[in-house]
Amino acid sequence: MGDPKGFLKITDRELPQHRPVDVRIQDWYEVQEDFARSTVTKQASRCMDCGIPFCHNGCPLGNLIPEWNHLVHTHDWAEAIERLHATNNFPEFTGRLCPAPCESACVLGINQPAVTIKNVEVSIIDRAWEEGWVKPLPPTTRTGRTVAVIGSGPAGLAAAQQLTRAGHDVTVFERADRIGGLLRYGIPEFKMEKRHIERRLAQMSAEGTTFRTGVDVGTDITAEELEAQYDATVLTGGATAWRDLPAQGRELNGIHQAMEYLPLANKVQEGDLDTPPITAQDKHVIVIGGGDTGADCVGTAHRQGAASVTQLEIMPKPPTERPDHQPWPTMPNLYKVTSAHEEGGRRLYSVNTVAFLGDDQDNVRALQLVEVQRTDKGFEPVEGTEREIPADLVTLAMGFVGPQKEGLLEQLGVELDGRGNVVRDNDYRTTVDGVFCAGDMGRGQSLIVWAIAEGRSAAAAVDRHLTDRTHLPVAIPPTERPLV
Repeated sequence: MGDPKGFLKITDRELPQHRPVDVRIQDWYEVQEDFARSTVTKQASRCMDCGIPFCHNGCPLGNLIPEWNHLVHTHDWAEAIERLHATNNFPEFTGRLCPAPCESACVLGINQPAVTIKNVEVSIIDRAWEEGWVKPLPPTTRTGRTVAVIGSGPAGLAAAQQLTRAGHDVTVFERADRIGGLLRYGIPEFKMEKRHIERRLAQMSAEGTTFRTGVDVGTDITAEELEAQYDATVLTGGATAWRDLPAQGRELNGIHQAMEYLPLANKVQEGDLDTPPITAQDKHVIVIGGGDTGADCVGTAHRQGAASVTQLEIMPKPPTERPDHQPWPTMPNLYKVTSAHEEGGRRLYSVNTVAFLGDDQDNVRALQLVEVQRTDKGFEPVEGTEREIPADLVTLAMGFVGPQKEGLLEQLGVELDGRGNVVRDNDYRTTVDGVFCAGDMGRGQSLIVWAIAEGRSAAAAVDRHLTDRTHLPVAIPPTERPLV
């Protein structure tokens, strides 16, 4: 390391400040303020010469974290982006959206605040774009083999870029009107501005990847037509079947899935709509679900001018410090205050929805909830704790239960596992010859770093299938997990 005692000299963990709440809820720009590069280099110097960097295990991508921390510390930013791109196609995505399991596994984090790995990562790629270091890398030779990638989220984009660079003719199919999957229409602008996607798409197009939007494979193109036109297919459609809440009154107007609500706000930012058909303006908003998607709904509601925002979670409030049963280097479940939560609203834990109550026009007007306690039998209601809270808009952010089965998966006839996910082997092959699967469609709902890692790994398997060899990174078996 450039300074082997850096972690002893600089003990404070510094991160970018957030723009003032009263300012940022008036717009949709990213919430972080600019961060001095001199501070980033100091923070990078806290990376220890620890011998065994457990951050590698914590990161599904296997990012070479100590290497690019050292390069930033020594001001060699150009080489730092080379090392970062060696394992991660899209660090501007992960540096903004990943929950950073690498930091939970940081050796320094055993008894000090962990290294700011995620912020160093995004600082590297942001400077690389500014300096013009990120350029198209088209293949020098073409194989003449064709590959269809179904779905344009992070797994699909990673697979497509790797396969294009290997010399194959790759077409990415997306049923939405724009490329990006949940990056485009699930992640709010204040968490990641969509200009980051556009820059990557321009790079990928220059490399030779073809994008086709507004095509629902399985409807507009049948599985039979797909197999006739392409030498291999990679399924990266994600886990899009959302979990519902079959409580009394679910049919009332004003109750929507998060992924019915969030994309409309993004379409306003894209210029497609003047106002969203579903809006929180002047409404009492209830968000059911305490995860990241729920927080996205909270932040969106604040920017739309909600009268109040309440987020419900059936689980107990997580601890603020690592519990004994989640020891280092595992990724603990801790209480998080996201930028959306900084902006206001209430968070209620250990509560369950009993019923939705409506008015004379069949619009939701209130939610009836009850406090619960966890027992061997599950979540049991606490007697005498039922109450109503006002609700004009309810969003369900309770996660996803697997991929959509109707259409393409049924036509292909791929085998599904007990959870409804696509079965694949350690080379990402499904039970149908020439069809591969990567990301949430096979893994189930997971992290963006897993999606990119699986997209890269599946690309290596496809390349080997088409050419009997590959120079792409060796595949990570889909059953292998790091300590998170």
